[in-house]
Amino acid sequence: MTATTTSVRERPVLTIEGVSHAFARRQAEPLQVLQNIDVTVLPGQVVALVGPSGCGKSTLFKILSGLIRADDGVVVVGDSRVVGPNAEMGFVFQNDRLLPWKTVRENVGFGLLSRGVAKRAAMAKADEMIDLVGLSGFGDAHPHQLSGGMRQRVNIARSLALEPKVLLMDEPFSALDAQTREVMQEELLEIWARAGSTVLFITHQIDEAVFLADTVVVMRARPGRIATTLDIDLPRPRTLDVKHDPRFTSYVDHIWGEIESQVRESARLEA
Repeated sequence: MTATTTSVRERPVLTIEGVSHAFARRQAEPLQVLQNIDVTVLPGQVVALVGPSGCGKSTLFKILSGLIRADDGVVVVGDSRVVGPNAEMGFVFQNDRLLPWKTVRENVGFGLLSRGVAKRAAMAKADEMIDLVGLSGFGDAHPHQLSGGMRQRVNIARSLALEPKVLLMDEPFSALDAQTREVMQEELLEIWARAGSTVLFITHQIDEAVFLADTVVVMRARPGRIATTLDIDLPRPRTLDVKHDPRFTSYVDHIWGEIESQVRESARLEA
């Protein structure tokens, strides 16, 4: 995952170096959530984070988006160190958080208007993104008129409209049923390819990580740390048929072997 040259094309767009973080607790030792996290993401790369509950994936995303400060380490996007919320990071949440009283076009263009972009330009950009995510003709619809998968595509379009250097996606399909999730995985690959997006996403679904990502970063818990980094050598463009490839199964089995005991322990504690 580390760039081997210093050319503009291969310079990392996101560098996470030595990031550690602990939460203070009353009358108890601080809870170490993350310990010495190192991840490098190159332009156009898709990287997945997987791991058991409690490994700090969501806390890491809050650090990347500038919502909290790490105790140690640095996060750099492009040439800028992340020290607070910034326009270089796009964020796609688990729930779409669309404004129900606004149309699809208005939802997609909302962030642009908030940044002072003229309304005509913002709506034109919104229409471009609506087309990109395959929702041509739905610009005047309202969120309640859309399926769950369509709403999440609007959510993605809204983030892409802001042209972030890195798109952070936190379990983007967790609210969808299994069949819609499968279809959205394939559609998401097409959207990313057309947009040329650089993506870092969290998922609990190992097969989803292997299907979508160029690289899978496997984390362990208590404290959250990197167990292994696995480059996924499966050809692109990918279709759902690749999930029947023996190499796909091998990657899934390998990742499961890295985290199985901790996943079972987390399930036992939550039962």
